[in-house]
Amino acid sequence: MIEDDTKREMASQSGTAAPGSSDKLQQAWQVDDFPGGLPACLEAVLMVADGPQQERDLAHALHCDPKDVRDALESLQREYDGDLEHGIAPRGFALRSSARGWQYVSRSEFEPVVGAFVTDGQTSRLSQAALEALAIIAYKQPMTRAQVASIRGVNSDGVIRSLTVRGLVQEHGADPQTHAALLETTGLFLEYMGLDSLDDLPSLAPFLPADAGQVVREAAGEQLGAL
Repeated sequence: MIEDDTKREMASQSGTAAPGSSDKLQQAWQVDDFPGGLPACLEAVLMVADGPQQERDLAHALHCDPKDVRDALESLQREYDGDLEHGIAPRGFALRSSARGWQYVSRSEFEPVVGAFVTDGQTSRLSQAALEALAIIAYKQPMTRAQVASIRGVNSDGVIRSLTVRGLVQEHGADPQTHAALLETTGLFLEYMGLDSLDDLPSLAPFLPADAGQVVREAAGEQLGAL
């Protein structure tokens, strides 16, 4: 007992947690350190997540008790749903729970509004961002939204949604590790490109500088290998 007390005292003086001490002492931050606490942290995480998130995964990432996470999610859900009887209108989005987890979705009643925004001008040419995302998916499919975003360096949910509405990209299957939806090009993409199959996609090598081609290919391989 004296030896254990001595170890704890020495650990306390050196600033190092003793074996078996709470993980919270070793944590650099707590959710309550941020404005809005746990609910705001959950909002921030779910806003950038590329698919539904399980309560246990959220609890692990935020170093919280799963029950606290569930209570906070249900509270946010009620807040977004509003209360018309008391003059509180619902938000245009909702927090939905399914077997796959929690995620933000647009409310079904706003489908005409969302559809008008997404399809507005879809007969025009694709934006540079959309072309980048489409090229990445075409040459590296199947891949998740997070993988596309990692290669482009920016969130790509918006352009992928636009490509999906145009019928050029679709979800097919899920990643075995992350369970995120996998993206692939469609038959319409091949039709627009005048191709019979993906094997007919042109090689990228001729479009790369002769002195930089190998470097680019190696860098791309390392980056994709890390996903």
